Amino acid sequence: MGSPKKNQNKGFFASMTSGLSMFGNAIHRSVNGLLGYEGLEVINPDGGKEDAEEEAHKGRWKQEDRDSYWKMMQNYVGADITSMVTLPVLIFEPMTMLQKMAELMEYSHLLDKADECEDPYMRLVYATSWAISVYYAYQRTWKPFNPILGETYEMTNHGGVTFISEQVSHHPPMSAGHAENEHFTYDVTSKLKTKFLGNSLDVYPVGRTQVTLKRDGVVLELVPPLTKVNNLIFGRTWVDSPGEMIMTNLTTGDKVVLYFQPCGWFGAGRYEVDGYVYNVAEEPKILMTGKWNESMSYQPCDMEGEPLPGTELKEVWHVAEVPENDKFQYTYFAHKLNSLETAPKKLLASDSRLRPDRYALERGDMSKAGAEKSSLEERQRTEKRNREAQGHKFMPRWFDLTDEVTPTPWGDLEVYRYNGKYSEHRAAADGSYDVDEADVRSMEFNPWQYGNISNE
Repeated sequence: MGSPKKNQNKGFFASMTSGLSMFGNAIHRSVNGLLGYEGLEVINPDGGKEDAEEEAHKGRWKQEDRDSYWKMMQNYVGADITSMVTLPVLIFEPMTMLQKMAELMEYSHLLDKADECEDPYMRLVYATSWAISVYYAYQRTWKPFNPILGETYEMTNHGGVTFISEQVSHHPPMSAGHAENEHFTYDVTSKLKTKFLGNSLDVYPVGRTQVTLKRDGVVLELVPPLTKVNNLIFGRTWVDSPGEMIMTNLTTGDKVVLYFQPCGWFGAGRYEVDGYVYNVAEEPKILMTGKWNESMSYQPCDMEGEPLPGTELKEVWHVAEVPENDKFQYTYFAHKLNSLETAPKKLLASDSRLRPDRYALERGDMSKAGAEKSSLEERQRTEKRNREAQGHKFMPRWFDLTDEVTPTPWGDLEVYRYNGKYSEHRAAADGSYDVDEADVRSMEFNPWQYGNISNE
């Protein structure tokens, strides 16, 4: 492997423009004339533009289900469908968005290294590689459950990290998360925004992600690229994340700009990531290159972005071994997130692990999962009516809404801040007696703030 500079002598940035053009003009193929559905595009990531018709007949949907679902969904083309459409359990995985937020902690040791590192540019190499590492998990094509308002997820027993996330708003759907160990704190406010395009979905990561490295108090801020889910209804579903990822050291002004290459004809460029670590004067210091589903490497570079003589490309992150033929494409870490292995003592009753729909799907009972999902959604509507009838306002337990509104590339974001109360709760709970798995599994899922709404 060599420098990210490529495409003969035109340079790395010219190659990016060329790649984006190819992505936009070449591999999309409308199947309107083939299937009779206006506006549908089917994309085979491993083929060319002539493969659309064959690809359209593949995927997880039965023909009759696919046709009826498209007739319903075509009314939402161009809309944000984050929480406005009731989706069948068929497309879900047994995990919630709150748990999916915790997947970013799998390779938290990279943040430990960033904190221990004295070189300010290598610090960004470690931290950005950590941010990229979760994209292997993000390529899963199953949808996580939307959290119930007040739902939480706790994680311990991994790299000394304590993690808590909470659904802090239902309309719009927003989540907040906090993680901490001896080396770093991680804080995120997330408000996903989507755009349904017929047979694909653009997912805009409206949010603020900040990491504070404890040794020097350095604050890093992450802006990830959007995600595009292709072949939602027709064809085999697959995920791409074309565009920029930027991580900025807010303390020094140094930053990393990485380009996630879009998938081109016959898979050209798919998964590839290239870019540079820049100093505050925007001079390249270290080049980074790799694939977000495999590994990332780095090499010191000159002012032109070319590798420095006498240096070599070194790997900084490599994806861990994963289970073979896993039904939901889970990593070993994803399975741990659903287990009680990562659960703390005295688990909150609002924890995602206890959701009956999630648990039923995990056990393979699709019918029960669908019924439980509908029941939870109705109970959530009931609680909202009761709350509003009493003139009450929902208040998150572990995060506080601030007056801060921060701009993102996809819209403004109201910021929630960790209030520290969970640390106090955890300290008290950790000193309590042990609870065995049978006791935890018998707990009823209860995120409700205004009484446990009866399931009528």
